[in-house]
Amino acid sequence: MDLSTTKRRALLKVIVLGDSGVGKTSLMNQYVYKKFSHQYKATIGADFVTKELQVDDKLVTLQIWDTAGQERFQSLGAAFYRGADCCVLVYDVNVLKSFETLNNWHEEFLKQVSHKKATDWCASKGNLPYFETSAKENYNVDEAFLCVAKVALVTEHEHDHDIYFQGISETVSEVEQRGGCAC
Repeated sequence: MDLSTTKRRALLKVIVLGDSGVGKTSLMNQYVYKKFSHQYKATIGADFVTKELQVDDKLVTLQIWDTAGQERFQSLGAAFYRGADCCVLVYDVNVLKSFETLNNWHEEFLKQVSHKKATDWCASKGNLPYFETSAKENYNVDEAFLCVAKVALVTEHEHDHDIYFQGISETVSEVEQRGGCAC
């Protein structure tokens, strides 16, 4: 197969965010299916559609996620934001409040995606443990250090020696060999 003629492919996960009733689902349906309905039906949870398009020499598949705008569904956000490449912020030009809340949607998206970047980085480094902690709220502090201790113990057993005392005895013998003073 000649790779120079093979089109490059990309999969992009796009999240559509905004208040309830601003037209997120209508926007997606128009883009993907070229359809519009005057009937309003609230999205429950989240759903996604896919659309393929050509961007320069790349074949791009957009996986577009439609999320519920109601506050009671916002706690579901983390799962839907996972793996997202970008977000589309939607508001109703006739409803000022829906524009004012875009900052909140944007912050929530960035908060979730930065978490994803950190966990992805840890995964790429050989599945390093990842903890979000708060010294102020004493959140996850004990858990994080317990994990540190467990990882250190596993490492110690792999090397099959006592890391503390061997390290000290080596230092003492080096000083004795040089005939110097350790103070």
